[in-house]
Amino acid sequence: MRDEKKKRLVIIPAYNEEGAILKTVRDIEAKAGSFDYVVINDCSKDHTRQILEENGLNHVNLPMNSGIGAAVQTGYIYAAENGYEMAIQVDGDGQHDAAFLERMAEILEESDANMVIGSRFIKNEGFQSTGLRRMGIRFFTWWIKRLTGEVVTDPTSGMRLADRKVIELFAKDYPRDYPEPETAVTVLKAGYKIKEIPVEMRARESGKSSISMKKSIYYMIKVPLACLVAAVATD
Repeated sequence: MRDEKKKRLVIIPAYNEEGAILKTVRDIEAKAGSFDYVVINDCSKDHTRQILEENGLNHVNLPMNSGIGAAVQTGYIYAAENGYEMAIQVDGDGQHDAAFLERMAEILEESDANMVIGSRFIKNEGFQSTGLRRMGIRFFTWWIKRLTGEVVTDPTSGMRLADRKVIELFAKDYPRDYPEPETAVTVLKAGYKIKEIPVEMRARESGKSSISMKKSIYYMIKVPLACLVAAVATD
């Protein structure tokens, strides 16, 4: 039986998500009632802030656009300071289905894992991303295995539930951009355990990806090096 006193938080980083942010929050409220939520509005230029305020949604407004890493870390700091025992990132664009959150929390409580990742590639159901990105994901699975000895089938998944130890780790230090593969290495090299469960993801509800072709090249250079540094720093 779940400990009802354990506080659970959904962290929703949002930048220009006026088309999906309200639906994302309502999805969490309808399907994951044991979770609180906080939207981290990364100084959106559209009507995201107005939607949050008009609908009375719990949110934090960053004073300037600081990027995904800073937005997510703000959520972990919020979780740490408010006594949450679990925290999960859910993207504000509607890709992550809140129906899986309660099961992820159960897995975290029942196992010895410190982090539970929702993976698209265990059952290969739902939206699978583009072919080019899947190639990149397979590379990072291989690279993380080389660095840590552990297999993470969906290392770029942002749907990751962290326990209190990992919350405190991320509240202190979190990568500025493209953080998922690097933080998976950090968690594993710190001696914590990661477990994956199959989930289905959706195509984004609105807006567009922040990763352009030019940024993809930067991503494939920067992130493997960042993973290597994270692995060496914790040895």
